[in-house]
Amino acid sequence: MPPNSDVIELGPSPDTTDVLCETDAGPKGTASDLSTLKTTDGRKLELVWINIILFIYVHTASLYGIWLMLTTTKWQTDVFAVILFSLASLGITAGAHRLWAHRTYKANVAVRLILLFFNTLAFQDAVYYWARDHRLHHKCTDTDADPYNSKRGWWFAHIGWLCCKKHPDVTAKGKLIDLSDLQRDPLVMFQKKYYLILMPILCFILPTLVPVYFWGESLSVAWHVPALTRWCLMLNVVWLLNSSGHMHGKRPYDRSISPTSLVFLIWLRYGEGYHNYHHVFPWDYKGAEMGHYSQDLPTILIRMFARLGWAYDLKSVSMDMVRKRVLRTGDGTHPVWGWGDKEHPQEDIDSTTITYKKKVK
Repeated sequence: MPPNSDVIELGPSPDTTDVLCETDAGPKGTASDLSTLKTTDGRKLELVWINIILFIYVHTASLYGIWLMLTTTKWQTDVFAVILFSLASLGITAGAHRLWAHRTYKANVAVRLILLFFNTLAFQDAVYYWARDHRLHHKCTDTDADPYNSKRGWWFAHIGWLCCKKHPDVTAKGKLIDLSDLQRDPLVMFQKKYYLILMPILCFILPTLVPVYFWGESLSVAWHVPALTRWCLMLNVVWLLNSSGHMHGKRPYDRSISPTSLVFLIWLRYGEGYHNYHHVFPWDYKGAEMGHYSQDLPTILIRMFARLGWAYDLKSVSMDMVRKRVLRTGDGTHPVWGWGDKEHPQEDIDSTTITYKKKVK
């Protein structure tokens, strides 16, 4: 269900982009009172019934798929579903999120192809649109311009935003997000152009046919388990960041913002559980502090690519910077969407650690 998008002219520099922040959400620009922007205007939701019906089917079929996993599936099918879940999650976390939305590191063609393959398997929209909405989320967190505004309630932030028409502020502000870096990436634009062809094949058709062909799984089980249930579970894990990840948990890095550290996602090790940290330091490729904090699957994958020389310019936050930020928690500074944002404080840029730098020949 790709959202509408207008193409923006390419920017002059590949390293700096002109992205608006939440203070621009009103007609007075930076003079606006943020307290008035932190609440929803109470606009009545316009439901999109086709999406609602599809989500009801997917979740109902997934419950049946879970029952099949407990009673009928072959062990190869269960393993296959877990592998697909893991690869698809990496397409979101290491790919759409850390590489393309926040530019926390750079990667060669091989890595970008691998992550685009994983991302298409995940079916959470093309990277181009995913990154646009996510940058908007960081710039306009908990305002009506936030696609998954948690101020509208847990249900809306989790799945409701996909079951209704976008708030006009989301559409208006989304058109102003600079996507010139993505427009310069031919692989991202290829996926965007052919997404509605590639996605059904990778997300549903192949996950269904592989178990049937290679180990004789029934068509019903193959459709309900590695295709639908795997996809549905992964969707809900990611959605938890938008809902519970903005409501429940601790805020050790900045108590003045809604994102939290979500214990369940930290335990799961698929990344992004330290959501409070991420919203404070969105340009950190680890999405967490150094040490045991940063031992999730996408971080390990990025480091592996870096050791191979396939990923480089990994941006990280020094422990000194983390300590300073914790001490000044609640200072009211506005978040940035990632590396290259013109709103990025120079102090934070100067203190950033970049490892696995690309060697200039």
